[in-house]
Amino acid sequence: MFDLPASGGAPSVSAKVASQSITVKLGVSLPSEQGPLNAAGVTAYAVSGRTVTVTLAAGHSSARSSVLPAGGGQPARLVIDVPTSAAASAIPAAATAARPPAAAAARPVAVTRPASTAATRPRVVLDAGHGGIDPGMVSRWVTEEDVTLDVALRTRAELQRHGVDVTMTRTTDRHLSTNKSADLEARSRLANNGQVSAFVSIHVNSAGASAQGIETYYFGQPLAGSNRNLAVQENGGGSLGEQLTRQAANTAQNLLGDILAQAKISFSRQLAQKVQSRLIAATGAVNRGVQTDAFYVIRNPTTPAILVEVGFGSHPVEGPRLASAAYREQLAQALARAILDFLNTK
Repeated sequence: MFDLPASGGAPSVSAKVASQSITVKLGVSLPSEQGPLNAAGVTAYAVSGRTVTVTLAAGHSSARSSVLPAGGGQPARLVIDVPTSAAASAIPAAATAARPPAAAAARPVAVTRPASTAATRPRVVLDAGHGGIDPGMVSRWVTEEDVTLDVALRTRAELQRHGVDVTMTRTTDRHLSTNKSADLEARSRLANNGQVSAFVSIHVNSAGASAQGIETYYFGQPLAGSNRNLAVQENGGGSLGEQLTRQAANTAQNLLGDILAQAKISFSRQLAQKVQSRLIAATGAVNRGVQTDAFYVIRNPTTPAILVEVGFGSHPVEGPRLASAAYREQLAQALARAILDFLNTK
């Protein structure tokens, strides 16, 4: 993805695919540069004025270009989509700033270079999961609503110290609505106002006494063999949780044919990977990895959005650690650093 300068609307693009490259003609001019790319399906790029050329890797002969509109503190971005499956490689190249038909969709490869410095301050939404009438998981050591709020407040303080504006879904022990679906909707809506650079929902896990570790999710269909109990639990539990999980899963399925949505999900995956890596390095916790699942609160973001489970409050070692102010500070510092990395902010 390539940042584009501000303009009165979405910059126009046209593309031409040769045997081993895609050349994109833009309606705006970019600074000249070139270099290697470390992503599946591509090997290098070159920018010269209004022309961007991306060299395709061996075995790849198809690519498409589109423009991801400006929003969430980010400039408009040129997206190069390189199909990675044999079937997708047969799709003809096309260039459009609008959403293409679902039948022509392919999973995008994120071709990313560092974002340019924005004149405006980035804004992040921190969602301290649960609260008020919904305490979340409760163990002999911790209550989820207390841990998530404390970690979120500590993370906010660190982000603000680095010049990042932070919106909190809650700053006290409260709910946004007594209706759980409305509560989750209100939290999610804060990520869709066009002024947000990232949305991070913080939670504490619960399972049998042997389960432990940290895991981070971005929105999508659950991985094969995944336990759906977590999504149901975080989506409200019981029959409501089942209903909202089904709705979110249907949304995930519908987004598979939307290149712009998949580009945004690609950013979410990058954010999730940075958060997971930083948290594991800082805490030494068991690494449960980055996964996808149908969480209602991050189902329809217009900005990168993730949900992180910072540990198992039900574990006899991890539960007491989560009760410690020092450990919560470790989590917050690592979480803030990962967000700053994602925002390219010192």
